[in-house]
Amino acid sequence: MKIVKHLANLGYGSRKQVTALFREGRVTDAAGEVLYTDDPVDHDNMRVDGEPLDSAPGLCLMLHKPLGYTCSTKDTGRLIYDLLPPRYRLRDPLVSPVGRLDRDTSGLLLMTDDGQLLHRIISPKARLDKVYEVTLAEDLRGEEAGIFATGELLLESETKPLLPAELEAIDARHVRLTLHEGRYHQVRRMFAAVGHHVQALHRSRIGGLGLGELPAGHWRLLSPADLEVLFGHVH
Repeated sequence: MKIVKHLANLGYGSRKQVTALFREGRVTDAAGEVLYTDDPVDHDNMRVDGEPLDSAPGLCLMLHKPLGYTCSTKDTGRLIYDLLPPRYRLRDPLVSPVGRLDRDTSGLLLMTDDGQLLHRIISPKARLDKVYEVTLAEDLRGEEAGIFATGELLLESETKPLLPAELEAIDARHVRLTLHEGRYHQVRRMFAAVGHHVQALHRSRIGGLGLGELPAGHWRLLSPADLEVLFGHVH
């Protein structure tokens, strides 16, 4: 891959704009020597305006999504991309969410520009459980955990029953729910099917990976060790 295309794919501008960066001497190596458009690509040794390049292609990150943000590049209002470096929404391939959290759900969101990794994470074969902390508008009645565990619950307008799910009551209106699949608005629809309204919803874990101390609105790149933790509970 040529150096101009590499920088354009990282979101530093169109190829024309990136070429202008070279003409202006703003692309250098780590020692400050000016680079040229026909130089070989050496991602880790390159600098733009003296700063290291953004992460190389093949990245995966975790975002602590706050309430009120949408998993989209185009919707009006606040977007998850507003929480990332501006160039991230211009990268090719795009850093895409792995699944989605709706505007009124907070918590752990994975994002990657690696299509193979994305499909590996969402594949049912990966068996990556998803754990949610749920606040209900009314007290539990007592039969909800049993219904969710049967593997027989049907959501409205669907014909395939849900896989069994585990509900742990924290108190009368707070539960921890572990899912083994991911359907559209599944948690809210599950509780609606048993007569409950979800007041607050937060995803705390995917596979073996939790948010840890990451504050809402913040993100961090995942290391190979983090990915091992993500998949590590699968035997």
